[in-house]
Amino acid sequence: MSVAFGEPSLAVDTHVERVSKRLGINRWKDNVRQVEDRLCSVIPRDRWNRSHHQLIFFGRYHCLARKPKCDICPLLEDCREGQKRYKASLKEA
Repeated sequence: MSVAFGEPSLAVDTHVERVSKRLGINRWKDNVRQVEDRLCSVIPRDRWNRSHHQLIFFGRYHCLARKPKCDICPLLEDCREGQKRYKASLKEA
């Protein structure tokens, strides 16, 4: 929508959903519509298009589904899932 019609939108794909849930913006049980509604309520409308792409790329290349790169994540301090994974990795070492 944002690209084709120039309308602000914040579409939720698998990457956007995963990142928002790991960061604690959304609950794990939230559905796609709830994720979209919550993100649209916390991100200013004029930033939706840019934020949408930033979340996709962050999820695609950094916050991976199977092996997220939590140890080098710039958002580690603010990420509930990253904190949990990081603490677990310290115990294993």
